[in-house]
Amino acid sequence: MDVRIGVTYSAKEIDVEMGDDVDVARLRSEIESVLDGAEGVLWLTDRKGRQVGVPAAKVAYVEIGSPTDARRIGFGGS
Repeated sequence: MDVRIGVTYSAKEIDVEMGDDVDVARLRSEIESVLDGAEGVLWLTDRKGRQVGVPAAKVAYVEIGSPTDARRIGFGGS
């Protein structure tokens, strides 16, 4: 499970590779809870046990997906 976080005023994204056993609904609920207050810190722990913290006020977006999802490159049509 991958979590990609966009941060305001930065062109780079933060990629966090989560464990395969992550409950997506619970993760999404926890992220929404932190971002709703916009004063806390969004903390995520990756599969190696490293913790990543991003101030909620600086989060532009959060994308939750599977590492096996294909990344689209170029122009899309139907």
